Parts: sequence; structure tokens; C-alpha cells
Amino acid sequence: MRIQDGTLKNIVRFSNHLKSIRTKKGLSQVELASRADVTRQAVSAIESNLYLPTTAVALHLASVLACRVEDLFSLVPSEEFIEGTLVGRLPQVQTPPQSIRVKISIVGKRTVVRPVTDLGEQFSFAVPADGYMNETYIKPSRTTVRVKLSRDREAIQQEISVAGCDPAIFLVGEHLRRHKDQTTVIGWAMGSMAALQALQRGEVHVAGMHLFDPVTGESNLPFLKRSLKGSGYDVVTFATWEEGFLVRRGNPKSIRTAADLAEATVKLINREEGSGARLLLDQRLRASGVEPTQVQGYDRSVSSHFEVARAITEHQADVGIGIRSAAQFFALDFIPLQSARYDLVVPKPYLQSHPTLAHLFEAIVSKPFRNEIEALGGYDTSQTGKVHALRVA
Repeated sequence: MRIQDGTLKNIVRFSNHLKSIRTKKGLSQVELASRADVTRQAVSAIESNLYLPTTAVALHLASVLACRVEDLFSLVPSEEFIEGTLVGRLPQVQTPPQSIRVKISIVGKRTVVRPVTDLGEQFSFAVPADGYMNETYIKPSRTTVRVKLSRDREAIQQEISVAGCDPAIFLVGEHLRRHKDQTTVIGWAMGSMAALQALQRGEVHVAGMHLFDPVTGESNLPFLKRSLKGSGYDVVTFATWEEGFLVRRGNPKSIRTAADLAEATVKLINREEGSGARLLLDQRLRASGVEPTQVQGYDRSVSSHFEVARAITEHQADVGIGIRSAAQFFALDFIPLQSARYDLVVPKPYLQSHPTLAHLFEAIVSKPFRNEIEALGGYDTSQTGKVHALRVA
């Protein structure tokens, strides 16, 4: 039977200990058959897994062997498989084929499979997989894959997939499990526009954005109005955070403004095109009359605030655009440039169809959660939970 996208198939197996228990009791097949009032051939077939005994036969065997029926026969946890659409980058596998750890999201009517390694080096060792696959599970198109599940079906259906660049999104899942249910929240690190595009492709439930428009003085909404069609989205503020230059402790290169990035001794680590940090950098470079070609390292980019901070900590760069909490985590100095809203964009139908997605928005407005992310530094939760009207042409 072919497994349709998003459906699961159980492979039921039984554990059979009849032979080992019979041997320990010192009985031959003939002796056991005689005492249990069955044929020797029946005992042989049962021990060879060629015949599944009836309830009456199993009870007779257990009585003769002075044990419980479940000691003789039991269900082995079934293997469940699911087919879905593969997104993200497959890690290089060794020979012979190595199992690939994956996360699974049920997004609308789609089942999305993404390698755990796409979470980055930090989270890929901390976040458990939903299932395993290898190269033999990949269909010829390389877009549909078959995954052997390692988590409960219901837990996978409750999982919430969020694209964006705020690492604090993982904390929401912890608060949900602590106070409400067993929902897992997984954050896929990517820039604002990439997150929005992933949402539009049906790969995630929620997209996180922080794109500031200096003309209107508004965060995110001007960009969403140009990118989205229809009014079937909610835009909810996660928090307002501080964005600025991350530099090493003591600011050894004396970086204060975007004009300082043109100095020959200053090396930048950039964020990818379409990210809020790249947008802010480009705006400040234009205002300072600095061309990107004048900035050493402008073409070298990473995909998260933590990666920017780590590159500076490891002396691979002198400066990068990031958020204050990343600077504090890596013990870097922070030169503030602006405050911007980090909003969560979610299709309204998902709030109705997903079993726990609405709980995520209940969790972010709770006092315990707001206290926790404010303690990270650089977060203002005074607008957390505010819904912004999105009137799309």
C-alpha cells in the first residue's frame, strides 16, 4: 500500500519468548505440547513465528510454564512511517548510509520534513529528532521522502514551526510544556524576508520579522503590504528589541557609526540579504555615503544574530549588526542604533486547523514568559501580544 503524504502506516510486530521460557523450564516441544493439549507441530510453528496462538492456546501454554501470557507474547512498539516534502539542506552522509535526523511539521495540508542540522550547530545537538531517514528513503524527485518516526504521532501534530531569527522563540515551547501542554516550538534561523517566503511556501506555521521602514517609521507592515495578498494573516508583536553594532569588549577599533566601517583595519561580518540586520546596515551605509565595496567583509554573511556574535568573539570579524541580547550572551560591547518590533506573522486558517498554535500566542503574553525574555536583555515586552491591522491591497 502506498503511503500518502502526511499519513502514517503501522507495522505491527510481536515479541515471542516461548522457546526461551520452555528451554529454561527444561521441557521439550513434545512435553510442552502434551501438557498444553496441543500438537508438537503447533508448538514448533508458534516458536518459529509461523503461527499466532489463539487466546485459549496462549493461556494453556502460560499455565503449563507457570508464567503470564504477556511473558510469552507481547506487542513490540510498532514502527510508523510518514511521507512528506523535504526542505532544507541534506547533511553529507557517510558510507554505508547514515541515518539523518529530521524534524516534521504538519503545516496546513502539507507534511514538511527538514534535517535537524538546519537548526545550526548549537541546537542540532539539543533538539531531539522526530524521525530518521537515509538516502534509500528519498524518492527519485528528491522532494518526497519517507521517514521512520521516533516520536509519538500526536506530539508531532502539535509541533509548531517558526521561521525567523529570534532565538528566544525556543523559550515559548518550554513555557507551553510547563503550563499548558506538550507542544514543541522549533525555530528555524533565517532572515525576515526568507522567513516570510518560507511561510508563503507552506513550510512553516509562523514567520518572524523585524524590517524597519525609515520613511514611515513603521516596522514590518509596509513590507508585508507589498509582499502578501489578501487579509488572511494576523500580525502579532513578539517583542521590541534593540539593534546595533556588536564589537569586542572595550571596542578596540573605536566603531561608533557606519562611516567607521570603511576603515581599512575594520572587518565586518554581515547578515544575509533580506534580513532585518542587512537592511539596517544598508540604510546606515547609504546615510553615511559609504559604498558596500568600501567595507571589508560586506560579502561574508551568516544567518543568525548568534553567528554574528560568535564570529566577533572568535576574532573572525570586528563588527556586525545584531541584537543586544546576543551581545550580552557573548560578553560583547553593544552600540545601539535603533529599536524595532519583532512581529510574528501567521495565516489565520492555521490558527483554526492546528491543535495548539493559538496557545503559542497565549504563552507570549503571559507574565512569566515576558519576565524571562526581558531578563535576557534588550527586549521590551510592553507591546507583546498586540495585533496589528494588515490591510493588503
